[in-house]
Amino acid sequence: MSLVITFTGRTPLAASGPNARYHVWTYAVQPTSPSDLLGSQRIALALPADVDVKDPRLFPDVPALAGAFLEPDANISRQYVGRAVNGLGPQTITFVAPADQTDRELFLVGRGSGRPWTVMPFAKSPTGEVNNVQLMPAPASSQRVFTGRPVAEFAGTLPYASEIFGVYQPLAGWIGRQGAQRIAEGAGLTAEQFGGVAARELEHPAFAALAEQGQLEGILSPVGLVNLFREYFFEFDTFLGAPAGHLWISPGGTVEVIETTSRRSLVEKSAEQSEQTVRRVEESLTEQTDVADAVKESNANDTTLGASASAGASFAGIYHGDASATYSAHNATGKSSEQTHKHTRTQSSKVSSEITRNFKTTFKTVTETTDTSSRRYVVQNTTQKLLNYELRRKMRKVGVQVQHLGTQLSWQVFLGAGGGGAATVPAPGRKLGLGELVHVVPAPDLTSIRKPEPLAPLKIERTTYSGVFPIRQHPSSKNAPHLDKTWIRFPDQDRMHRDDGEEDEYIRADCTFHVVPPGPDYVLRNDMIVVTAHTQGGGDANFIVHEFTVVNAAAGVFKVLVDELNSGGGGTIALTISLTWDPPAKNPGQEAFDAAMVEYHQQVALLQRKTYADAVRDRLSLLSKVRARPSEELRKEERQVVFADLVTKLRNVSDPHLGSELIRQMFDIDRMLYFVNPDFWRPDNVTTVAGKDSLGRYPVPEHSWTNLSKDPIEGETVVSWYSHTSSEYPPDAVTVPQPAPTDPPTPPVEQPREWRVDYLITEDTLPAPMGSSLGWLIQADGDERRNEFLNAAWVKVVLPIRPGHEVEAFQWLRDVHVEGEAAFDKDYAWQPGDPEDWRGKKIGYVLDKLVTELQATNSDIRNTLATERVFETGFDPLEGGFRPAEPHQIFDQWVEVLPTDQIVAVEVTYDPKTGQQL
Repeated sequence: MSLVITFTGRTPLAASGPNARYHVWTYAVQPTSPSDLLGSQRIALALPADVDVKDPRLFPDVPALAGAFLEPDANISRQYVGRAVNGLGPQTITFVAPADQTDRELFLVGRGSGRPWTVMPFAKSPTGEVNNVQLMPAPASSQRVFTGRPVAEFAGTLPYASEIFGVYQPLAGWIGRQGAQRIAEGAGLTAEQFGGVAARELEHPAFAALAEQGQLEGILSPVGLVNLFREYFFEFDTFLGAPAGHLWISPGGTVEVIETTSRRSLVEKSAEQSEQTVRRVEESLTEQTDVADAVKESNANDTTLGASASAGASFAGIYHGDASATYSAHNATGKSSEQTHKHTRTQSSKVSSEITRNFKTTFKTVTETTDTSSRRYVVQNTTQKLLNYELRRKMRKVGVQVQHLGTQLSWQVFLGAGGGGAATVPAPGRKLGLGELVHVVPAPDLTSIRKPEPLAPLKIERTTYSGVFPIRQHPSSKNAPHLDKTWIRFPDQDRMHRDDGEEDEYIRADCTFHVVPPGPDYVLRNDMIVVTAHTQGGGDANFIVHEFTVVNAAAGVFKVLVDELNSGGGGTIALTISLTWDPPAKNPGQEAFDAAMVEYHQQVALLQRKTYADAVRDRLSLLSKVRARPSEELRKEERQVVFADLVTKLRNVSDPHLGSELIRQMFDIDRMLYFVNPDFWRPDNVTTVAGKDSLGRYPVPEHSWTNLSKDPIEGETVVSWYSHTSSEYPPDAVTVPQPAPTDPPTPPVEQPREWRVDYLITEDTLPAPMGSSLGWLIQADGDERRNEFLNAAWVKVVLPIRPGHEVEAFQWLRDVHVEGEAAFDKDYAWQPGDPEDWRGKKIGYVLDKLVTELQATNSDIRNTLATERVFETGFDPLEGGFRPAEPHQIFDQWVEVLPTDQIVAVEVTYDPKTGQQL
């Protein structure tokens, strides 16, 4: 028995599409005798397991693969490709594999019905040596990871999204009036001095001084070039990425799989706040699932881009490049394309990485489920062997290309604080109103604090005193008095005699009484009245008072002097006397009441302080969670302020409305840019060190609990993030020794302190906005761009000139009341790549040539059509991935890989000995 196997060749499976990389491999099997191959026998070539062989059943339309089969053998790391023997004579073995070819060891196997595979010796030629294994042409190893088809196969694919951006480069050399008067404020330059030969040749010392400062040329120049680019996004194919999970199912087993896919979102308010927190910590994790949307979001959040309020968003963002020494539009395009290449590749790689981290898929293996909103799969193993499945995420391959759209001449001008002359205007942010957070602080509940009862008002007291007037013998009397007689007082004496003339009986006419005062420090007034006088028998007594005398007002001692009395036979007369008492000058309980009130007010102040401190905490938390207004609206407001300042700054038109329309005629106001970022703003409050008297932009105000202001919400609003002045010891601070008790007293030594204007936070507040540590004024519902705008001393405005109006706008800019012609007769610094006829020319001449060239280029409809060709012809592969940009051509290309939320189960097998996946 002898078989001869020869390799007859390979043919492409398909001319294009996903199968273009695969070929149909053909081997001829020639028996030397009819008995070498039996009709019921199956024969196959044993290929190494690392060859990417496709199942022939996937290609029923390929006649050469009819009857072919593919059978892997995990035990020997081989896979069998062959067919059943069809009749007697030569047989053909065909299979599908990649086109890469190399020499590899192959062996031939065969088996009859119900029998195992058996190795069949063969030769490579009729006269060759017969062996079990032969070295023959075969498919090369397919160890590389498949990440989709080559990009060339997607030629003609239309873009599904696009994004426009640009690079702005000032043209150094021209000294504009707006910038020069700002920098040389003390030089006394007038508008008229920016025109004429003297200005063109820089005869004024101030012009010469500015021209010598080469680093200022890009700042002083009033013109620059904006190179526009468009980024296209193409949908290529998909492929399976790295495994996200694993399942194994025993024979006859069933597994229920629930796939739950989640990603971060900004749809709900709570999710948005959470996302904002993550952004600060994790460096701007994107919420998008598509690279095109993520790039748009990245451009919207990038504060280094020039802001544009265009309603159509035709300018997604303009990056500021270095000042250009060359005026050549071609050279500027090349430099801008290099910067664009670096930025866009870095940006798309970053957002692709963020999208990758944005997906999270969790798999749960359960026996019972009630979750009807999740994806539910039931996997059952009906075979007799253990099955393994890898759960692999489906990945998208997105192609990105960048095209140059054109070059626009632009006018740049600085607006804001500074500059000379009457046209000086305040910082642009001063004209914008801020959002005030309304937060009413409820008055504290004081019921837990007992307020001292107020003292009763002191008043004149009237009391009634009951006492007895005794009938007492006077020392001058010789006989005891008769008690039934009437007695009369001698004038000006304190004794009384009987009214019948008896001269040896006398009684006392006075009596002293002691009365307890009605209250402390009350004093008795000499205002007493006898209300009643009764005898011991109860009858009315004759009792006529001459006078009452207060002996001791504070002690309540008074004396009664009687003119006439008759006791009716008794030894005493019962008196009822009405007394009047004057209150003390000071309430005796006043000190205790005052002390109690002081303690009460202290407790109230402490409770109010705590209540207001809690309210400040609440305000900080609420303020940090205020949602920012749409960035488009904020940019429109800023654009209105900037444009109004720009019109006000111009002095070559008498009517601001006329000036506005004149500018709109020549300049594309909808694409006006203004740069407000760390390169172009200068906050005033970070130039000096804070002291103990510094307040910051918005310190915590004192709260009035008894606000009677006409403003109904005074004290109940919050304008900005709270600032607070505090101090700490410097690093070299030392402990000051305290004097001993026996030492003479000395004034305290003042420790040096370092003062700062801080911002307040709590454990519940979201991270403070950018600029909080710099003492910025923060708008509660603003974004980072708005806060930069509010704290900017000035902004840089770039106005693109409308295509076709370059010459007209250039002539208008040369007016002495706009920018003038300073430095026009200065030699132009020719650069390699510039037109040869610019060599040795003046700046004014070169500018005029550049303006004429740009107007001709931007007015050519063919250039406009060239920028739209991609939407007609689709994706055109760029060889090499990058080339220096030519006007209106695609110059950059790369591929991004993005995850999807789809998971695919792939059956896999493993070598039981090595554990390697087969």
